[in-house]
Amino acid sequence: MSFLEPTPADAARRAGLQRMRLVALSLLVLAAAVYLVTLRAEAYGAWGYVNAAAGAAMVGALADWFAVTALFRHPLGIPIPHTALVPKRKAELGRSLQDFVAQHFLTEEVVRERFLAAQVPLRFGHWLADPAHRRRAMTEIVRVGRTALHRIREDEVRAFVEDVLLPRLVREPVSPMAGDLLDAVVADHAHQGLVDLAVGEIRDWLVENPQAFAVIVNERVPWWTPAWVDEKVVTWTYDQALRWLADIRDDPHHPTRQALDALLLRLAADLQHDPEVQARAESLKARLLSHPQVGDTALSLWRSVRASLLSAMDDEDSGLYLRMDGWLAEAGEHLVADPALRARLESDLGDALAFMVTTYGDELATVISHTIDQWDGRAASERIELHVGRDLQFIRINGTVVGALAGLVIHAVGHLVR
Repeated sequence: MSFLEPTPADAARRAGLQRMRLVALSLLVLAAAVYLVTLRAEAYGAWGYVNAAAGAAMVGALADWFAVTALFRHPLGIPIPHTALVPKRKAELGRSLQDFVAQHFLTEEVVRERFLAAQVPLRFGHWLADPAHRRRAMTEIVRVGRTALHRIREDEVRAFVEDVLLPRLVREPVSPMAGDLLDAVVADHAHQGLVDLAVGEIRDWLVENPQAFAVIVNERVPWWTPAWVDEKVVTWTYDQALRWLADIRDDPHHPTRQALDALLLRLAADLQHDPEVQARAESLKARLLSHPQVGDTALSLWRSVRASLLSAMDDEDSGLYLRMDGWLAEAGEHLVADPALRARLESDLGDALAFMVTTYGDELATVISHTIDQWDGRAASERIELHVGRDLQFIRINGTVVGALAGLVIHAVGHLVR
């Protein structure tokens, strides 16, 4: 909302301004009335003091009324020089305010000091400790996430994959990296779970499909062998296959596993150091990534991922939602319990804020003068008066009171001198 646009609070501000104007004007009228009533009696004792105080009060009230009014408009509509200062000199006021803010607020020292004093990481950690606050944070995260997912169009995803990602992957040699990764996987035995899964699935399939196994083997036996021999060979082969797979499954050091590990390590070494193997791998990668179906597959994968994410965001009992809530709770606990972590965060965030202020502080401050330059002079004057005019009326009230006191003092000094 623009500063010049009316707000619901303007009615209360306007009422307060009118009320204080009435008080200040009433004091001026009261001083004038007292002055007129005591005008003929000014030489008679105490009435002279009253008359002098009332006269001085009128002078003080009128002078301060002129000063306050001259800020926003010409007093009584008379174009007196150096009046209506706000509408006439709003551009200069804006630049002065801009310089003041830039020199005294948008400085590295002030920003860093205020940020460190605020203890933002500690407060944020305590804030995250409350489940209601985490739920609120999750609501905002989900809202932003859903908006982002809906704004990503499928044609943009396809264009990114086909025009940016795939050409980049085709040009980038991946064989050394794949070999190094495969070497690390085998060294850490991270592939054993996949081997166990494959062996178990193959054995389960054999147990459930003995006839299919028999058909496969019978297709490869000689045509001239007797049927009963073929049956015995198939049965023996079937039993040996089940036993062999069971041995591999149950023995982590089975020779077959060791042979597979040796094969994978050799492949990893060739991918890292053998130019011929690297060339074949890169050629296979290029053919795979250049296939027309890759774009459709990537788009289909994106649709599935997006649908899964949207579904998980809608369900507060989903694994994603609960895991993110757990991450937030854990982050809050670390921020509260780990002073070293808070110190690092405060230092890093303070450095970032200081960099922003040092680099872009002047540009940020120009927003003040640029915004004020866009304001209409008369409208801006009315809005500013609406915001601060009530407090300025106290200047008129104080001027009336101080003027009356000054009149008493001057009148008393005059009597003493005479």
